Amino acid sequence: MSFDVAADSYDRFMGRYSAPLAPKLADLAGIKPGQRVLDVGCGPGALTAELVRRVGAANVEAVDPSERFVDAIRERIPDVEVQQASAEELPFRAESFDVALAQLVVHFMSDPVAGLREMRRVTRTGGVVAACVWDLSGSRSPLSVYWQAVHSLHPEAQDESSLPGSREGQLAELFEAAGLSVVEDTDLSVSVEHPSFEEWWEPYTFGVGPAGSFIRKLDDAQRAEIREACRALLPPAPFTLTVIAWAVSAKP
Repeated sequence: MSFDVAADSYDRFMGRYSAPLAPKLADLAGIKPGQRVLDVGCGPGALTAELVRRVGAANVEAVDPSERFVDAIRERIPDVEVQQASAEELPFRAESFDVALAQLVVHFMSDPVAGLREMRRVTRTGGVVAACVWDLSGSRSPLSVYWQAVHSLHPEAQDESSLPGSREGQLAELFEAAGLSVVEDTDLSVSVEHPSFEEWWEPYTFGVGPAGSFIRKLDDAQRAEIREACRALLPPAPFTLTVIAWAVSAKP
């Protein structure tokens, strides 16, 4: 697995889904003007940009363990303070923020409970901690068709269905284990139109995340087999995919 990829590659792979998801997570967290907000695992900035639109760059800080994503934020949103750091070791004092959010990050934390506990620590009493994770254990994530095709040809392939928080109710369990009081445990849906099959498929070859890492290990013929298996599972283009993320908001 790797997120040491160009920001544009991530945008084309997952940003097409995370950008429309960001306003829904911000709504769940009740983001409003005047709040000081932290984006944990910001990636190249889908949620960061939404937070800036709502509270202004001076009130937003962000962290990500990927140096390339941190550089992308500095270039794209230069007025936001962004640091290279992991969720498990946030470089902030206790109760520094009104809201801490993690979009599509908890399942990739090396220790999700520790990461959520850190988010709780840096959020003021009475504030909000919120996160979301794709329905990776079901059939409603952006990656579901891809992994279905992969398993039809490589049954032994390790997908993302066992990652923390990926099944219904599990994200709330992680929040509670971190000492957070769950206020809302729900799902968020986004619909994305794909103008062509190739527009949908090509980003899988960019090496982003577990899906990209797996396809990169195959030879050309094997990649072509998976591509055509995906094509057979999808409707004729243009087509729209509606995908689901589990989401939780909580109080420290």
